[in-house]
Amino acid sequence: NSFVTRTNTCGELRAAHVGQKVTLYGWVQYQRQGLFLVLRDFQGLTQVIIPQDEAHSHVKELLSNAPLESVVRVTGTVSPRPQGQENPKMPTGDIEVKAETAEILNSCKKLPFEIKDFIKKSEALRMQYRYLDLRSSRLQWALRLRSRVVMRMREYLCNLHGFVDVETPTLFKRTPGGAKEFLVPSREAGKFYSLPQSPQQFKQLLMVGGLDRYFQVARCYRDEGSRPDRQPEFTQIDIEMSFVDQAGIQRLIEGLLQHSWPEERGSIVTPFPSITYEEALAEYGTDKPDTRFGMKIMDISDVLRGSDIHFVQNALSYPHGSIKAICIPQGVRYLTNKDLGSLKESAKSQFNQEIMEIICRPDGSLKSLLTKFLGEKEQSELIQALNMQEGDVVLLAAGEHKQVCSALGALRLLSANLLEAAGLALRDPTAFHFLWVVDFPLFLPKAENPTELESAHHPFTAPHPSDASLLYSDPTKVRSQHYDLVLNGNEVGGGSIRIHSAEQQRFVLEKVLKEDSEVLSHLIEALEFGAPPHGGIALGLDRLISLIVDAPSIRDVIAFPKSFRGRDLMGNAPDYVTPEELEPYHIQVAWPLEEKEAKKN
Repeated sequence: NSFVTRTNTCGELRAAHVGQKVTLYGWVQYQRQGLFLVLRDFQGLTQVIIPQDEAHSHVKELLSNAPLESVVRVTGTVSPRPQGQENPKMPTGDIEVKAETAEILNSCKKLPFEIKDFIKKSEALRMQYRYLDLRSSRLQWALRLRSRVVMRMREYLCNLHGFVDVETPTLFKRTPGGAKEFLVPSREAGKFYSLPQSPQQFKQLLMVGGLDRYFQVARCYRDEGSRPDRQPEFTQIDIEMSFVDQAGIQRLIEGLLQHSWPEERGSIVTPFPSITYEEALAEYGTDKPDTRFGMKIMDISDVLRGSDIHFVQNALSYPHGSIKAICIPQGVRYLTNKDLGSLKESAKSQFNQEIMEIICRPDGSLKSLLTKFLGEKEQSELIQALNMQEGDVVLLAAGEHKQVCSALGALRLLSANLLEAAGLALRDPTAFHFLWVVDFPLFLPKAENPTELESAHHPFTAPHPSDASLLYSDPTKVRSQHYDLVLNGNEVGGGSIRIHSAEQQRFVLEKVLKEDSEVLSHLIEALEFGAPPHGGIALGLDRLISLIVDAPSIRDVIAFPKSFRGRDLMGNAPDYVTPEELEPYHIQVAWPLEEKEAKKN
């Protein structure tokens, strides 16, 4: 209550305050028949008794007629609630304030929706009236928790470990590769700034400048169009260190998260487990595994290798051919035929992968199109290999290793959703399973032209020391010193040890990626002036907080988010500007024909 004219907040009064005269400010959340109202502010609720005597008739009239969500000031005396009328669900439920004077500071017009967490509102309406949505206790809690976490992170990095908080420029130039960047016109004809997708180059240059340890709560920008749970502008905890290796960065982040973790969400155990990219793909079908539940992918190629099944032998004849499966516990009980059909259809439409199911009957025998091709011994080996119990359902896929794993990885998650929707508790919603994923490939074939390579993450990532020589002979086989941090199946951070040799950086850009290194000449030149070995990481703050508070979307932990189409529905941005405003930037808009016609009309 420092610096303000209230004596207390609406959430702090208790039995110990009985008899005190207090002044409260807040919003009218509820009013009942001119007898009492509930006043709300950021900290909680207080019940205010409206006086009924003639001497306070003006106070009664004022408070009885105040529309909900009006802002009022109330002065009165704290009293104990009558016996039997206490409310144990409210922290202030033992007391009430008997109003003596009151003032309506601002009346509220008719609301587009009620300010209650349990009232269903469309997301578009919530975003159009975001300033009203921010009054909900859910959003208030999320934003305050986010603020506390960031403050603790600053303490850990700056006060305990000597990091320097540095702000880096928002107006910069285009970076080759990676996500698309927003362009900002300049007054020089044909020249544009770019909004950085991360402070990557600047943090490396700070290491060349000898700062040793840098961090920033960084605003980043990506022009990625319509992505359901992405934002065109987002926040990351950006970190870089000199003279560090992968293990050092991992220890730092584990300590940072442990220090800043909210007490009300339990505690987290360090060190976090680690898995290689290849292991993650083989066991979970994804590079961001959700390890809160089992149902791992199992390789049963050896069990079926001697069978006469045509599609099995066909799959195994290819260089990377394999037979893999996942076992869905109690699938017979919890999954309908329609569910199984939708799982198979999903694998077919998304991955062009055929799926065959095997059901373990109550007597332990198998029901499947496969069984007529398998003898008792093979069936027994299959049950043992998959650890099948009665009532389990197995989904089997045959084909190229990566495709089969990706398809089964997607089915693993879909199956988990179906099992939970049917009532099986599979993933503990209060559990937080962190996981490091390491040893990613340094380069991947381009989707549009597989004969060309692109960086698996970004072109500044250093090769794995064991694979450094392969960079010049067979770059497709080079592992990187990149590491991702995964939480409950979501990537919440990623980083790497960087290339600190100008010669190696130039080779990667020009010879491997076929990029014009001139665009990065400032960075390459900096590496020639005694650049220290360095590495870093960025944590996605929005995603991390949304997982901590169990929010359905990252939009629920951002004060003023964009819609999933990248629009600000409250301020109606982006918006048109006039030709006169564009003139200094030497820009003319080429309107699509239908928009030209619409503007005419």
